[in-house]
Amino acid sequence: MVVLAASIVSKSGKVLVSRQFVDMSRIRIEGLLAAFPKLIGTGKQHTYVETENVRYVYQPMEALYLLLVTNKHSNILEDLATLRLLSKLVPEYSYSLDEEDICQNAFELIFAFDEVISLGHTENVTVAQVKQYCEMESHEEKLHKLVMQSKINDTKDVMKRKASEIDKSKIEKNRGDKGGFGPLQSLGSGKIENSFSDLSISSSGTGFASGSGFGLNSDVDSFSTKSKGRPTSSATAPPKGIGMKLGKSQRTNQFLESLKAEGEVILEHVQPKLGLPQAAALPSTDPISLTVEEKLNVTLKRDGGVSNFDVQGTLSLQILDKEDGHIQVQVQTGENQAIIFKTHPNMNKDLFANENILGLKDPNRPFPTGQAGGSEGVGLLKWRMQSTDESMVPLTINCWPSSSGNETYVSIEYEALSLFDLQNVVISVPLPALRDAPSVKQIDGEWRYDSRNSFLEWSVLLIDNSNRSGSMEFVVPQAEPSAFFPISVRFIATETFSDLKVTNVIPLNGGNPPKYSQRTQLITENYQIV
Repeated sequence: MVVLAASIVSKSGKVLVSRQFVDMSRIRIEGLLAAFPKLIGTGKQHTYVETENVRYVYQPMEALYLLLVTNKHSNILEDLATLRLLSKLVPEYSYSLDEEDICQNAFELIFAFDEVISLGHTENVTVAQVKQYCEMESHEEKLHKLVMQSKINDTKDVMKRKASEIDKSKIEKNRGDKGGFGPLQSLGSGKIENSFSDLSISSSGTGFASGSGFGLNSDVDSFSTKSKGRPTSSATAPPKGIGMKLGKSQRTNQFLESLKAEGEVILEHVQPKLGLPQAAALPSTDPISLTVEEKLNVTLKRDGGVSNFDVQGTLSLQILDKEDGHIQVQVQTGENQAIIFKTHPNMNKDLFANENILGLKDPNRPFPTGQAGGSEGVGLLKWRMQSTDESMVPLTINCWPSSSGNETYVSIEYEALSLFDLQNVVISVPLPALRDAPSVKQIDGEWRYDSRNSFLEWSVLLIDNSNRSGSMEFVVPQAEPSAFFPISVRFIATETFSDLKVTNVIPLNGGNPPKYSQRTQLITENYQIV
């Protein structure tokens, strides 16, 4: 048996991970993998394809293919056994089995493939052994990390010493600057017996020259008969050295203001005020967090009708403590029959189908903890809904451009579905190139004109039962109706189409149910009227 390569490709033919076990040029392996999607037939029961030179042995995994490329003389039974072993390894390193997760864990998958296949021949190993080999500690790696940490600590010490030296030099410089005109007085004491009364020297002037130093008789009209001493600081303090200024210069501020005037959004770093809570930036402190999220992709026709309506949802789990990993999640699904649910390959499908409980096939195995699955945790359940029914669309937009003389009047109205309360609604209308901002005659909400990108944003903070419909009217110079399309919409909601809810978290080790929190949201991924 000789395995030429082990690969993971998408159903569209995109290569995500590929590991070659024999000498092979890049052009050859790319050609073999590019030819694979064209060779797969529909409605066939077997999962291998033979060509004149090689054999493809593959297994579907969600929206991906796990693929072995072997020569035609290899034992297909051994190839299938190797493929089954690899199919058990892939979910161990890529829990969600999507393209992004596969790419993020590409090197871990390649290392695991190397433990299974060596020089094209399968090793006699199990999944547990492969995981153990890949997770073994390296003394060289520990030594390298210690050396790097010591270098970092030394660099921090040098930085502290330099900072203290700079502070000391600043203090000494400030002490020297407090002397004012002392040297000048000692040199010109014959002429400067009295102090100035009403002499003001600007701090941005020419320093000592602005006071004329040794020729004050011609420039100073009035003197006071104050006693000898140091002149007042308002009149005699020399301009201090400007040095290095941290922050924006006046020219930079003028440039940013000109960009803002053109409609460009400038993001400035704002220091948080002391004492004000920043709850949005804090992660969840609950030991178990569950997130129900649906992404909405909608394309509506300007004359009515739906071109595309697609809802994709996920239920993800995040556990902070490993001790809370031995659990099962009880859920309640809504009455929407158009929703198609699909559990993760590691889930017990029969348990979910019969009791709506999400648990692992192996009850002795805990769920992953920490940030292993990303900020939103690991996916437990996916679902999808597609429809062409316009009554399911949460927000419909009607745009009516009409020309009158040299102007075009544009009336836009929205109608929202009563099932959802929409938050942070933004409707972006493209505009033709304009000299000035459009004249907004009437609006339910707020508007903003971006002259740089030439579009008008209509914002509504909340759409609920008090404002299920609204309108806006504005006027621009004469333009074609097609100039105001496509219209983009974005919003969020706390209700979902699936109406899925987590009702309980069941501990498998006994005891009281652990504390958990759940978050539900519907967001727009691509919502347009074309």
